[in-house]
Amino acid sequence: MTARQRLQNRRASTTFDIEVGGLRYTATASQYEDGRIGELFLANHKSNSAADTVARDSAIAFSFAVQHGADSHAIRIALCRDSQGRACGPLGAALDLLLGNES
Repeated sequence: MTARQRLQNRRASTTFDIEVGGLRYTATASQYEDGRIGELFLANHKSNSAADTVARDSAIAFSFAVQHGADSHAIRIALCRDSQGRACGPLGAALDLLLGNES
């Protein structure tokens, strides 16, 4: 495992709303100075619901992975998609907005 690359203590973040499967989520992302995503937070509009817990846990796992060297683009591509290529979950939807068609 590679060493964790920490983000600066003070950093700009981007917050936006997404809707997936009829559920609303708020996403907040911070980046390293070079533009790579360094952390992502997700929350469902129904705090402490199963959807909220799954969204928060997926964002924590994603953040932990990228801080230890994982490729955010590879994670984005590997997440579940419907037959039209749209993200099935909130993590994929957030990464689609943040990373777009970058590879």
